[in-house]
Amino acid sequence: MSADSVQDGLPATGPVVHVRGLTKRYSGWSLFGKKPIDALRGVDISARGGEVFGLLGPNGAGKTTLIKVLLGVVKPTGGEATLFGQSVGSISARQRVGYLPEALRVDRHHTARSALHYYGRLSGMGVVQIAKRSDELLELVGLRDRDRESVARFSKGMYQRLGLAQALMHDPDLLILDEPTDGLDPVGRNEVRKVIDRLCEQGKTIFLNSHILQEVEMVCTRVAILSRGKIRGTGTVRQLSEGLASEVVNFELMPREGSELTPVIEAIAQELNLESHQLQPSAADENITEFTARLPERHQVDQVVDRLRGSDVSILGLEMKRPTLEELFMQLVNGDDS
Repeated sequence: MSADSVQDGLPATGPVVHVRGLTKRYSGWSLFGKKPIDALRGVDISARGGEVFGLLGPNGAGKTTLIKVLLGVVKPTGGEATLFGQSVGSISARQRVGYLPEALRVDRHHTARSALHYYGRLSGMGVVQIAKRSDELLELVGLRDRDRESVARFSKGMYQRLGLAQALMHDPDLLILDEPTDGLDPVGRNEVRKVIDRLCEQGKTIFLNSHILQEVEMVCTRVAILSRGKIRGTGTVRQLSEGLASEVVNFELMPREGSELTPVIEAIAQELNLESHQLQPSAADENITEFTARLPERHQVDQVVDRLRGSDVSILGLEMKRPTLEELFMQLVNGDDS
């Protein structure tokens, strides 16, 4: 069933995952006595039906705690968290969620088909229903011809695809994936991405926790960056770059005969109150110099161009670069120590 459908009286337009002001405090101890640990500090996120929502953050950011709260495994200290408009941990909400843990373990005596039978029975499914659903899922994840082979012989990529199949066994509307491509080679990562694409086509909502930024950038509709228990930014990569990052411009310049480029660049930096690291030469040939400008405001690009043109410098090339997700991630994570 699509996440956009109406079920249990919920409107189709409501968010699938809704978190507001979520906090989680653990009791802890240090050499000086009891010291509480705030794993989540007022987290706000929302994931819509049919999208791939990526949760990013360094180790210790609070990602695992947030996922455990959504699964109903950990009770929050404060705030609100709902799935499909219902409280996390409620039976009706949990029945609509599939989960792939970071370290799924399947007993070595299982085949892919017997493992799916086992997980299907745990979900209360009947034997006929399990057989039909297993056929569908083994085809979806590309294990149809390996279904009776021992999982002990599976590669990690095959194992992860089996993990996706078990998470989908009861046909959930929301799929929570914890590091689904961690440790996989490029072929394995590509296989998992293809499965995620197929699930999106079916209208599933995917909540993906990962620290592999390139993977998230390739598959996610929107992302949230979590650091030290707080959300530092959320939106599409473009929205994050427009709202936060500096303009990165690569210039290819050639000073006219008898002029020098270095004094011109130093003058531009002084006029625009730029630090030296914001205007850096990146390459030089006999008569051609390349430098990169990191400008806080877009209008400063025009100012730099005008200043160069008026200083006996020929602009041979100009390239605007959109910040990568990795650059945005580092800026957001390192930019606030609170």
